[in-house]
Amino acid sequence: MRILLWHVHGTWTTSFVQGGHEYLLPVTPRRDADGLGRARSWVWPERAVEVPCDRLRDTDVDLVVLQRPHELELVERWTGRRPGRDLPAVYVEHNTPGGEVPFTRHPLADQLEIPIVHVTHFNRLFWDCGSARTDVVEHGIVDPGHLFSGEQERAAVVVNDPVRRGRAVGTDLLPVLAAAAPLDVFGMRTDGLGRALDLPEDRLRTFNLPQGRLHRELAARRVYVHTCRWTSLGLSLLEAMHLGMPVVALAVTEAVAAVPAGAGVLTNRPEELAAAVSRFVHDPAEARVVGAAAREAALARYGLARFLADWDATLVEVARR
Repeated sequence: MRILLWHVHGTWTTSFVQGGHEYLLPVTPRRDADGLGRARSWVWPERAVEVPCDRLRDTDVDLVVLQRPHELELVERWTGRRPGRDLPAVYVEHNTPGGEVPFTRHPLADQLEIPIVHVTHFNRLFWDCGSARTDVVEHGIVDPGHLFSGEQERAAVVVNDPVRRGRAVGTDLLPVLAAAAPLDVFGMRTDGLGRALDLPEDRLRTFNLPQGRLHRELAARRVYVHTCRWTSLGLSLLEAMHLGMPVVALAVTEAVAAVPAGAGVLTNRPEELAAAVSRFVHDPAEARVVGAAAREAALARYGLARFLADWDATLVEVARR
């Protein structure tokens, strides 16, 4: 099958393009958000190919995977075909709803032509999709391997743009955690985070690393901390579990299903978050045992083979309609 999709979420797309199809990635002259083409930071197979947007009208496409509302218009303008009518289409909803939750209407609510596939059961429950067909295909991760060493007595956090996003990603919790153990925050646009929180460098450091280095650097820290209050299911959490890291996370959204007992600590009490981080940082033996359990749980539920098989079944069903 020849599948048209945009490079929107790098980690999710990296897993998706590992399947057995040909994946067409639009490219615009400026390689902007609507035409990034292939990833530069992840390893993608050769069957993920770039197609200039002005050539899509003459390109055979079997199905389009939509991920943002305005892609409906892009598909019709660039291919001359209407998603869901002239071209089989599926819409992947990556995000938790915004606005007046739990009353937020999905942009594709009530239409019957394009099924909405959510990446978590939490998303499906909280979005109001009306009479639109909905399904869930849970995440799957390309296994980075059991890399955990925990050689650095520090906690790792992964978050992009923490100063601007603030409470949504739990930036306000970092001082409490930094008092329990030194923090290393990985992600884009983290410059100035220590100054914004009035934390010295020995308590909080920031890093913006290429994907090829990120996993090994994370695995060198003693524990992974997931501070997001409102997110679908952070793929960095699943990656940390695959690495064999013990995880500490807020007990919100889909995290309560992703982290079973024995694989880490889930709590909505900041003092318990801090205590758990301190415990893992100062007890490498426990960190190793709990991290191994986290990896086993992640492989069982969020393995790549299951993810690709679920998506193959979904794609075949959509293409036949």
